[in-house]
Amino acid sequence: MIQPQTHLNVADNSRARELMCIRIIGASNRQYACIGDVIVDVIKEAIPNMPLERSEVIRAIIVRTPKELKCDNAVIDQEGNLKGTRIFCAIAWELRQKFSKIVSLAPKFIMGRDTIVDIIASIRNADMNRKGML
Repeated sequence: MIQPQTHLNVADNSRARELMCIRIIGASNRQYACIGDVIVDVIKEAIPNMPLERSEVIRAIIVRTPKELKCDNAVIDQEGNLKGTRIFCAIAWELRQKFSKIVSLAPKFIMGRDTIVDIIASIRNADMNRKGML
């Protein structure tokens, strides 16, 4: 879970290295953000002489949280388009419904427990439908 003042790593090649969350987009009283949520960030560390500069306010999508304290983001613009052209880490499979562009750029996917349970249930339902049709 991400909350304001959390320092985050960047998962794409948008030339920002480290971000700090300053606001969670959504309801006005949300304290935490999860995978797939859009947050407002400030750039704390960036590569010099690039379009993104330090202390610039941007939006980002949370794409992975492997532990409680470590997470990666993909930087987006106001319209929701990805600023980078590549994603360097495995991302959560739950993003496939909201952000298909990010899913198409990712090298690997991480399936959560709920996603695996949903896949198993759909396979069982398909098997039951086939048996009923024969």
